[in-house]
Order: sequence, then structure tokens, then C-alpha cells
Amino acid sequence: MYILVTYDVDTVSEKGQKRLRQVARACKDYGQRVQNSVFECELTEAQLALLKDRLSAIIDLQLDSIRIYYMNKNENRRIVTMGKETSYCVNDAIII
Repeated sequence: MYILVTYDVDTVSEKGQKRLRQVARACKDYGQRVQNSVFECELTEAQLALLKDRLSAIIDLQLDSIRIYYMNKNENRRIVTMGKETSYCVNDAIII
């Protein structure tokens, strides 16, 4: 499956800066960086589960946010959010 991983890690503290590096490293192990906090990944279901487990162990759920967009044609606007919720309800098409 083809996914897009985006993240926003609170880097005010030194611990936050460390989490940012760890999140980037984890994403780099599974995909290719296309922007500073955006990775494109071609993964199996098992690889995706491992990546999600790894990321959830790194982030601070109160401060950080990770969003995973499923980009396959047969997926219907499927977005998984981990950590702080920063989204809003969209009823129209999403252009990425």
C-alpha cells in the first residue's frame, strides 16, 4: 500500500528535538522523505503496523501529531491520526 506520513513534533524542549529526530529516523527506515516532515512509503500491512507501533512509542501524545494518509485508489479518504488531534472535518475533496 502507498501511504503518506506527516508529522508535527513539538520541539520547544530538548526532549522534543530528540523525538523529532527519532520520528524522522523511523520514517526514513520505511520510506522516502519528500519534504521536511513528510514521507512517502510503499508498505505491506505488517510493515505499516510496525511503523505505527514504533512511532507511537516515540511521540508525546499530548504535544505531537502524526497523520497517515492512505493514497491507494481503492481507499476512500482514510486518515489515521496519532497523538494530538489537529484536523477539521472536510466534506469535499482533499487535494494533496
